[in-house]
Amino acid sequence: MDWIRIIDFAGIVLGLLYLWLEYRANIWLWAVGVVMPIVHGYLYYARGLYADFGMEAYYVAAAIYGYVMWLAGRKKKQDGPPQAQDTAAITHMPLRQAIPALAALLVLWGAIWWVLVTFTDSTVPVADAFTTSLSMVAMWALAHKWVEQWLMWLVVDAVCTVLYVKKQIPFTATLYGFYTLVAVSGYWKWRRMAAE
Repeated sequence: MDWIRIIDFAGIVLGLLYLWLEYRANIWLWAVGVVMPIVHGYLYYARGLYADFGMEAYYVAAAIYGYVMWLAGRKKKQDGPPQAQDTAAITHMPLRQAIPALAALLVLWGAIWWVLVTFTDSTVPVADAFTTSLSMVAMWALAHKWVEQWLMWLVVDAVCTVLYVKKQIPFTATLYGFYTLVAVSGYWKWRRMAAE
């Protein structure tokens, strides 16, 4: 029995559930966001994607942060308890956040690349460091419910699709190919939701 394929497939199921919840702007995406990194972490380590492996601890912390941020900004209802959808409003990323986000991306990318080339046998340090650093910035944007997080994920997902094909993780590559398509749709859906 090939455990890598089974874990790869389990990651697809969790990834699709997470994406569906994110697309719907449902707060339960953060619960899946705590479980999914464990599955993907094992898979990435087994395939030598060390930055992606290390990123999984960040994803757990980001899921907790995102959950708290969404709850903190929820709309107050006068009658009845808050529902899963009663969270912070979807908005656009403030322009004043663009330069710090770009700076964080570049610093993280350089630092992660350096760690990969200095301490690991990674065969894809530039791409692995790039997708990891942009994912960190995208998770931060998602926690703030900014529409533009979808554009960041679009780039991450497209690069990861190619990277995972190269690393022979076919189910996850297929999932990220699908993520790429959904990122386009999610961007337009969240734009409409932000306008409402």
